[in-house]
Amino acid sequence: MDFVMPSVMPSDDDSKLTEAYRKLRESEVTKDDKISEKDQIIIDKECEVIKNREIIAHDPIHEPVEIINKKGPVSTGPPTLTRFEKARIMGARALQLSYGAPSFIEIPKNATTSLEIAMEELNKRVIPIIIKRTLPNGDFQNISLDQFE
Repeated sequence: MDFVMPSVMPSDDDSKLTEAYRKLRESEVTKDDKISEKDQIIIDKECEVIKNREIIAHDPIHEPVEIINKKGPVSTGPPTLTRFEKARIMGARALQLSYGAPSFIEIPKNATTSLEIAMEELNKRVIPIIIKRTLPNGDFQNISLDQFE
């Protein structure tokens, strides 16, 4: 669905703004209370451009699209997991393990906490998780854990 703004016609407000701009420009170039003919022509052209400017009356709404990269596995952001993504994955997985979820690896003898087990699972890339990286315009890329470097 497209968002349509009402069309804007030149009004008294536009002419007031143009006159305010004209006064500002004239005050910038005035020497001894006189404006040269050349400066007056330049100011007139600038005011004409302002009066004839195109007004955007139709702004289409962007629908988010999944980015599928043909060159390599990761095209949105760095090719490695960020520290925030690592922290989020390890925290979520450690919580699952502490609630009794089965481990995807043989539990190391030196592992004493669920966080250490989650860290080892992350290092071996056996956690079945997909990272969704989103761009500011809403486009996104879903990246499985084994696609990162």
